[in-house]
Amino acid sequence: MLYDLSLHIGYLYEVPAFGAHHILRLLPLSLPDRQRLVAGTVTVDPKPDETANFTDFFRHPATYVTYRSSHEKLDIRMQARVSVQPQALTADFSPILSRMPEELADCWSLGPDSPHHFLGASPRLGAEPLIADYARSGLRSGLTVRQIAELICARIHADFKYDPDATTVDTLPIESFSLKRGVCQDFAHVMIIALRSLGIPAGYVSGFLRTIPPPGKERLEGADAMHAWVRVWCGETAGWIELDPTNNIAVSSDHIVTSYGRDYSDVAPVIGVLKSYGSHKTAQAVDVIPVK
Repeated sequence: MLYDLSLHIGYLYEVPAFGAHHILRLLPLSLPDRQRLVAGTVTVDPKPDETANFTDFFRHPATYVTYRSSHEKLDIRMQARVSVQPQALTADFSPILSRMPEELADCWSLGPDSPHHFLGASPRLGAEPLIADYARSGLRSGLTVRQIAELICARIHADFKYDPDATTVDTLPIESFSLKRGVCQDFAHVMIIALRSLGIPAGYVSGFLRTIPPPGKERLEGADAMHAWVRVWCGETAGWIELDPTNNIAVSSDHIVTSYGRDYSDVAPVIGVLKSYGSHKTAQAVDVIPVK
């Protein structure tokens, strides 16, 4: 599939801000045999006083912007064309859970894709006994790692209700778990904690999801969304797979990856600090348009 993407994130400050520093991670990745960024741009208005591009530890291209002068608003826009190949799950070559420690011991890499980075606590995700109990409660002996991941993905989809008013970007995973409500970020975080509690490496994926309108309805401009799902390490032979607990599906050509990380803190599309006071308004619009 070939897609044209557009993203607008806008901030309107009640009191002008100054001394602002932001990091932007918005462009889709190019991934071998999976996804190719054909072209892409990120623009910011007003024009920053300083701009620098860099690649972070997880190999994500990022842009650093600085404002020294005051500004009443910040408009961030991304446009890109990306080619995505369908990803079909192959036969299950993952080990049973009891063999996972041996698989991890045989992995000596500490590179960005190493499962060792995705096994323990991360900035937003620590041990949660209630979520660990939830993960163990549905297991049967003899299940493979992939079967366990698919089972937990399906349980979260069945047990949790999608409710954008129930949580915010700063809601703790244990809060959304207790509510059994939230959005894709919450479901991904709960699933990651559940898998890690079993000794299965799991990470956070940020990207875009093509949404299809109901039959007979026209597609609404700006109605698509940034999305989050989970990657799971299934041993040396099987490697990484990606599952979407919000929709209980394996990731395929409707999912477009922008970044991989341990949790949301590693992949936030916009992160930074500024000097101001009072409130601010935000707006976001996303379009994922199939070209062919």
